[in-house]
Amino acid sequence: MSDDVYFISGGGTGGHIYPAFTIVDELLKDKTPKKIYFVGNPHNLECDIVKGYPEVEFLPVIVTGMPRKITFSLFSWAVQLFKAYIKALGYIKKYKPNAIFTTGGYVSAPIVFAAKTLNKPYMIHDCDSVPGMVSKLAASGAKIVSVAFENSKDILKSKNIIVNGNPVREAFFTISKERARSYLKVVHYRHVLFAMGGSQGAKTINDAMINIIKYLVEEMDLFVILQTGKKNYDEVVEKLESVYPGFKYNDNIIARPYFDEMVYPLKAADLVIARAGSVSLTEILQCHAASILIPYPYAAQDHQRKNAKEICAKGAALYLEDSDCSSENLLSKIKETLSNESRLFQMQEKAALAAKNNPAKDIVQQLNSIKK
Repeated sequence: MSDDVYFISGGGTGGHIYPAFTIVDELLKDKTPKKIYFVGNPHNLECDIVKGYPEVEFLPVIVTGMPRKITFSLFSWAVQLFKAYIKALGYIKKYKPNAIFTTGGYVSAPIVFAAKTLNKPYMIHDCDSVPGMVSKLAASGAKIVSVAFENSKDILKSKNIIVNGNPVREAFFTISKERARSYLKVVHYRHVLFAMGGSQGAKTINDAMINIIKYLVEEMDLFVILQTGKKNYDEVVEKLESVYPGFKYNDNIIARPYFDEMVYPLKAADLVIARAGSVSLTEILQCHAASILIPYPYAAQDHQRKNAKEICAKGAALYLEDSDCSSENLLSKIKETLSNESRLFQMQEKAALAAKNNPAKDIVQQLNSIKK
């Protein structure tokens, strides 16, 4: 019997890339012989990540996001997409995948449409409450459509839609709050506040936090973790030093550009301040943390606002518009949550109820069910 062959695709942004690699991780747990190919753009992050997977072979397709205006660039993009589609057809004919899995985004378009053309079984997963264009176009031909949010079921056309939630890495199930706090050297009795804006940071959140961090630590007795984003770190540190000289020497503050292991600050946190990207939300819920969500107002199809409102409707989060995220308003929301133990516990309980048991495991079982 020949080895099973899997094609995995998803790229362009971390919201598509990281869930795809979580599925790769889950496939590799099963030691039965298999071949895994990752179809992606060689100029994107997915190509760099594959280098850490000796078991996975990278299959390049050159495709970028669709231009939003009707200009010559739209024509050249269409030619680029067609060439990538032809290349994807060749990959399928050469390697004969038993099943294809994608997490959407423009990078997955060529392999999805090639699979549809050649009648190869494929499964798509859409991470957002508002599915992207590729998911909308590909859903009807997919054997299984996996989604993270209930709202997505009303948008995608498929007879087999399953609400799995977004897949997260195994560490989110195995690392305890106690271990995370020990790793970060948190004094056990303190409430932990984690403010983040993703790898790129969020200027609105950073600016609001700079002006209240001294109050949070000295008056509210909190342990504060601030992820500034890589490009904002130097500016944030300079501003923090001007309003709170010597903050670097306070053992109850951690300010970093980025955490490679996001599981530690999220697991340690009682309350998280964050944007409302789908992967971040999934990880927050999986850590059973209450949250204050400040959606990025310019996200495609306004999906971050819709993501946030669905979580808030479950009682697991408070909502704050980016335009309203002043230091005063943010501090008010923090006090509303952390100064009321009953409220905090209820929000954490709702987060735990909204979290899925093990989406990656479920998704891989479903993917194996469509193998041909």
